[in-house]
Amino acid sequence: MKQAPSRAPDGLLLGAVVALVVLGALMVYSASFVVAHNEFDDDTYFLVRQLLFAGVGGLALLAALRLDYHRWQALSLVLLLVSLATLVAVLLPGLGITTYGAQRWLKLGPVPPVQPSEFAKFALVLYLADWLSRKGAQVRHLTFGLVPFAIIVALVAGLVMLEPDLGTTVLLAITAVSIFFVAGANLLHFLLGLGAGSVALYWMIHSAGYRSERLRVFLDPWKDPQDSGWHTIQTLIALGSGGLTGLGLGMGRQKAYWVPNAHTDAIFAIIGEELGLLGTVAVLALFALIAWRGMRIAFLAPDLFGRLLATGFTSVIVWQALVNIAVVTNTVPYTGVPLPFVSHGGSSIVISMLAAGVLLNVSRFLGDVPALDLAPAGSWRAGHA
Repeated sequence: MKQAPSRAPDGLLLGAVVALVVLGALMVYSASFVVAHNEFDDDTYFLVRQLLFAGVGGLALLAALRLDYHRWQALSLVLLLVSLATLVAVLLPGLGITTYGAQRWLKLGPVPPVQPSEFAKFALVLYLADWLSRKGAQVRHLTFGLVPFAIIVALVAGLVMLEPDLGTTVLLAITAVSIFFVAGANLLHFLLGLGAGSVALYWMIHSAGYRSERLRVFLDPWKDPQDSGWHTIQTLIALGSGGLTGLGLGMGRQKAYWVPNAHTDAIFAIIGEELGLLGTVAVLALFALIAWRGMRIAFLAPDLFGRLLATGFTSVIVWQALVNIAVVTNTVPYTGVPLPFVSHGGSSIVISMLAAGVLLNVSRFLGDVPALDLAPAGSWRAGHA
């Protein structure tokens, strides 16, 4: 019999999510009003849409917070199939919308375009948590664990890569690997999977000229400051201009057509310019808080499904934030992924808040008994009991 929720949702986790969403609305307005004024004759064009997306995301969060997370198990396969169908649909002429040379957006009637790869993150985490929790100790066997796991992940990630979208492909892979590890994967199989993934990543980078160019820009963006190095240099100038306390909210200069995508993928650079080092550290602290509370929820979850669900949704949020910040600071080669809860974008913020809602629901089921004693045979924690 399933345990009834015994406590309120994790307040620190909820507070961190709300703080990021509020900061995101402020920074989207600040980073976009120049472009919005010049191109749409409305300074609040992007702000209004961000508030609408945040409102829909808030409703999704509240609904998921109230819905017993065990009920998601019955939907896991259906949602994965729907996700695969939308990933195929976005590649079809007439349905997919092409921007910056990538076909990532799906137009469905009068509603704003949606990004199927964002939904794929949610569906893949949910399905893997359900599938691996049912496998139990079999996850350690090659034919029952690693092989089908690799096929599932390769199918979803491969469709995303066809858009092409290397950043989201990598995020899907590292999130899936995080879940697989916590599920009790055989260490040898785990390392083999990492090795195969590294080879695949190397091939994907060098299979397209523009991706190889991004690697060269990462190593020395000042080699071509007017073309391929422009984006990286301008984001670094924005970060460096902010100093300790920043130029002040709304006072940044780089958003005026210097930093491309200032209100979306590069919003962290505008935060650094206008709020300074203190502002960027605050953002990092909020994501660190989400990582801590999320993994705490995973560790104390009352069953394996809840543990893997919490691990997956914490991983997808935190890994995406780290990749976005690493790109903006030129710590890794450029790839376009939004900053969760903060960047402008409907699909991203709604799915991120839905994932946070599921995570908060799992937190309502935490008991006083450490989950270490409840870990099933074959899980990674049972092996350390």
